[in-house]
Formats: sequence, structure tokens, C-alpha cells
Amino acid sequence: MRLLSTDLATARDDAFQTLRVAMSATNMEEAARCCARLLDVLPDRENLHRNRVMVAYGGGKDSSYTLAFVRAMQLLLFREHGTTFQMRVATNRHAGMPRAVMENIDRAYQALQLADDPDCELLLIDGNEVSAFDVDSPQREHVVRRNRLDILMTGHRTFADGRPTFCNACNLSVINSFGVAAAHGDGADLIITGDSQDEQRQYSAWVSRLSRRIAPSGKNVSGTGFGRLLSHVDGIAQSYFTDIHGPEAVEERRVTSDVPERMRFFSIYSETAYRAGDHMSLLTDFLGFAFDDVAFSFTESDCGNPALMAHLRGLKCERVYKRSYDEGLAEYVDFALGLMREKDFPPELVEHMRARYDSPDAATRMRRAAADYAMETFGLTEEQLVCLVYSPFAEKAVGLAQFLENEHPALAGQVDAIQALLANDSLEDARLTVDLCRISGLELPQLRVLHGRSLRRPGRDAQGEAIDAVLAGDPHKAVIRTRHAPGGPNTLEQISGR
Repeated sequence: MRLLSTDLATARDDAFQTLRVAMSATNMEEAARCCARLLDVLPDRENLHRNRVMVAYGGGKDSSYTLAFVRAMQLLLFREHGTTFQMRVATNRHAGMPRAVMENIDRAYQALQLADDPDCELLLIDGNEVSAFDVDSPQREHVVRRNRLDILMTGHRTFADGRPTFCNACNLSVINSFGVAAAHGDGADLIITGDSQDEQRQYSAWVSRLSRRIAPSGKNVSGTGFGRLLSHVDGIAQSYFTDIHGPEAVEERRVTSDVPERMRFFSIYSETAYRAGDHMSLLTDFLGFAFDDVAFSFTESDCGNPALMAHLRGLKCERVYKRSYDEGLAEYVDFALGLMREKDFPPELVEHMRARYDSPDAATRMRRAAADYAMETFGLTEEQLVCLVYSPFAEKAVGLAQFLENEHPALAGQVDAIQALLANDSLEDARLTVDLCRISGLELPQLRVLHGRSLRRPGRDAQGEAIDAVLAGDPHKAVIRTRHAPGGPNTLEQISGR
């Protein structure tokens, strides 16, 4: 129900006063300067309420600050003009977003008094489905199923390397959510971003290059501005998912590009500092942001998947390299803490993460937490995660014999029969199929797709490989010193993650 004008003015004044106390005077001055620039680019400057500004809000620390900053702008304009722009807040939800993130989002909405403001539209994007945000809204089964399959099919091509396994498909879904949210209803006029104009240009150029490299030849890209960018990303998604799943699975993974022609980006980069360390009191004391053990994992404060990346590294060292789980976990933790420092994380957050993995029982505790998360979120057993780090089915099942000998000796004598089953679409073997599906978490048609695809090995020349093309230039990777056997020599290995 829309508040009466006097009630609305009173409610907005209360929201402004509480936000002004929580934000520094410097931040409020920055928001006021940003308002002046925003007014110059809004399409209807005479009737501010006819303009709709969109904020993509993932529930993490940086986007929480951006949300508060844009809310300050909305309230400042109302105080000055007696009217203000509409704000659409869109949250893309994937299976790796724990409830703790939804609760952080809900607390931020309450603190900023968004839910009762008629000019604030709070949306939840699940795949291509749009609904009003509800902290108690359950995960959509079709999104969980799709995310699970993306993880398994990509992980089985990469020995469960963190970035491609968990982030490639997820990043494409995030971009799709921008299009879905921007196209919803009457659309939006501007999308607020914290990226600089140089960063936006660099991203656009990267998308164009990647599209030319891996997108289907002859694909027509139409439109201008944001829609054209989304069309390029759609071409990338089609090519990428055709490689990962086969052409029949592409349609539900398309990127929405049918957005209003008027859509433009508006950056707050030049006005305000974006570092979480500058806004910790605003985040934790005012917005109620909590750094959950799973939801806050290394560089991510809105996703539990990096904790699973660390778990998989531990499993790889334990099962493939025959070392200890603790050693593998420590390798990933050292790598991920390095990423946090490179990203200029506040020292207290780096220390918080280091301490989480540094206590005497840390490895046991975090192993249990990651295993529970894998099962509860994706329905993945440890047996299936172990299979993932071996990646035994891709590239004509080149690693199958070693995998079965190490992990499933009862099936070790069935290598030829399994090879024949995977290579021949018309062959059937009910007993072997049940075993393979239990071990991998995949269905036989998906295992057959893997059988015909290449394995991605870091450092190997893989020109034209979609997985490598997407990751080219990605900074979230490093070469670490490790051992591939308990008494083996030190060797270098590239790993990636978040």
C-alpha cells in the first residue's frame, strides 16, 4: 500500500537521518556531488519520479555499500526536489548463495527502509524468473539442478580447478540477470555501477574479442549500448555451453539481450571510495552485515563456493597425490589469502579468514562444513567430489584406469566395458550405468558428452578451447609450489579460485 505523501515524507526523512549518522560526512558529500551529475543524465529531469535507476545487488560487502550510496542519493534528491527517482534493486540468486547472504540482504533493506518505500522495487532473479524479494523464498529447484550440472560438467573437464568449475557459468548467469532485470516490466533507464569508465570500456572490448574468438560465426549482433553488449555475451554463452553440455542444453542458458534501447550505465566510481575497509562500521553496525563461515569465503562475501574450492584442493592432495587433506587445504588457503591481499582487502578481514583455517581443529571443522555445504546445496557426495578431482571420463576417459584402480578397485577390471559404453550411444549396460552415475553424479548421456571432450590442463596450449578462452587474462590464479606424491620432488602447478 502506497503511503500518503505526508507519511512518505516523514518516513524518508527518518531514513535519511539514520543513514546520515551511519555514513561519514565525506560519503554524504560525495553522494550529493553524484546527485548533480545524475540529474544531468536522467531522461526526464522535470519529473524525477518517472526515471528508474537499477542497482545490481549481490548481497556482498561492496554491493552493500553501493546500495547504501544510491539510497543516499535517492533521499538527497527527495529532500531537495520533493520527488526522486525510482530505484530497482535486483539480486541474482544462484545455488551457491547461502541463506546467510539472503539474511544480509534483508537486514540491509530494513536498515535502509526500502521495503516500505513505493519508489523502491526489490527483485529476486532466479534464472529467468523474476519475483519480489523474500528472505524466506526457497531456492528454485531448476536453478539448483542447472548450477549443479554446470559445476560437474566443467569440473570434469578441468580436474575441478576452482575458477572454471564454479565461476564461468555463474558469471554468465549474473550478466543474464542484468538483462532480465533491466527488461522487466517497463524496464530501467540507468544501471548504477562502481566500475570506472575505463574499466567499462576494457570489459566491453574483452567481450567483443572473446565473442569474435569463440562465438558462432555469422551470429548477428544487433542493437546499441547495453543490449549490444548482452548480445555479444549471449553469443559467448551459446558457444561455451555447447562445448560444455552439447547443443541441446543451450537454450535455457541464453543471455537475455532484449532490453530497452535507452539503457545506459552510470558510474559512481569518480565520487566515492569503493573499498570495504573504509566502510566497515556502515556495513556491520548499520546494515547488519555478518561474515558467515560459509557465505564469507576468502574473496567472496556473497557465495559459499570458494569454501568448496578449498575442500576440493584438500581432496585432490589426499586422494590423487596421496598426501594429506590438511596440506592441500593449506595450499589453497595460502593462495586465497594472497588473492585477498592483492585485492586490497581490509587487514582485519584477511586476518579473520586466516584465523578460521589456522586453529588446531580447523581442517576437520572446515572439511565437515564444506562437505555439508556440498550435499545440502548441490546434492554432491564426497564420492562424487573425489571423482571430480580425478576427472576420469573426459578426453576418451584417459584417466579412467588409474581412477578405478585407486578409488573403485571392484570396477578396475571393467575399464574396456566402460570405455565401450561411453563411446557407443547405442550400447546399454544397466549395472555399469548405475555404478557410473552413483560415482560421478552424472547421467550416462552427460558422461558420453565428457568422453568426447578434451581435458583442460593448466599450461597446455589449448587454442580455441572455450574454457581457456573465457579464463584468458583472469587474475584469480597463481602458480604454486606443491608435490604430486608424498615423497616426490617439489613441482609447480597452476591453480585458480576465489
